Amino acid sequence: AADETGMRRAVANAATVRCFTSPNPWVGAMLVDSRGATYDGATQPPGGPHAERVALNAAGLGARGSTLYSTLEPCAHRGRTDPCTDAIIAAGVARVVVGVLDPDLNVAGRGAAQLRDAGIEVMVGVGEAEVERQLGPYLWHRRTGRPWVVLKLAATLDGRTAAPDGTSHWITGEEARADAHRIRSESDAIIVGAGTVRTDDPALTVRLPEPPNGPWRQPRRVVLGQAPHGARAQPCLSWTGSIPMLLNQLGADGVVQAMVEGGAAVARSFHRAGLVNEYVVYLAPALFGGDDGRALFSGPGAPSIAGLWRGRISDARMFGADLRVVLQPDGS
Repeated sequence: AADETGMRRAVANAATVRCFTSPNPWVGAMLVDSRGATYDGATQPPGGPHAERVALNAAGLGARGSTLYSTLEPCAHRGRTDPCTDAIIAAGVARVVVGVLDPDLNVAGRGAAQLRDAGIEVMVGVGEAEVERQLGPYLWHRRTGRPWVVLKLAATLDGRTAAPDGTSHWITGEEARADAHRIRSESDAIIVGAGTVRTDDPALTVRLPEPPNGPWRQPRRVVLGQAPHGARAQPCLSWTGSIPMLLNQLGADGVVQAMVEGGAAVARSFHRAGLVNEYVVYLAPALFGGDDGRALFSGPGAPSIAGLWRGRISDARMFGADLRVVLQPDGS
């Protein structure tokens, strides 16, 4: 029970830095010294200390004989910072509790092995399901080399995203739109079609109140097709190749999460290719009341009920008057 409590606190610490650490994982830590005093840690922006070192620094000499909780296996290699395993061993930590092992090829079990070789007790898998959910995009990126793809959609209850004349501002309310900006802030890239850029001229930036720990990190902008020179999305990457090749390139460039925002043809392309990890659908309490409004996806869908795509609803909650439904493919 104590380990579960300690890991939940580490998960809570990780949530505070979700938008600021990429391409590094957003890791949380918590240290309990021999007297029961606790010290929190969370990974800092690239180049800064990892969560384990933040907690160790806060504890000082109290780290000797302590238990350290970390949502992700401590790193055992030298990158922008020195290995966390070196700091843990030098501090005299007695026990390390880990949520999940790090699939990064530079770590992949070596961190836990180094700690055990130094005589430190290591437990792996505490709070694993919750940590897997929190670190899902990072773990996917390290396992596949591609970014975690979030497809964001907004529609009326009868499944229409715009009126026949193309107007769509705004189907959803302020609270839902603010939540969509939060997802933007968690994403390293935003992908839209050139048609959306020509029609709506979106800026594709995070527009939220400034957080206390610094300005929002703006995602890179990717346009499928050629973006007009004067578009607000400029500067951007105008991509004319295949979508799988785009995801390969973005993954190699350190894009851990990519958000797809439109339009209907782009949404269908990602959906039909099976490239979406998470569908985020905002449903407004409104009805167009006919079949001439624009649909979530363009083009033909499943030809019969046997071909219907099915997933699982992983979350549903209200944002103001709107309902946000998160849908994931089975197994993701």
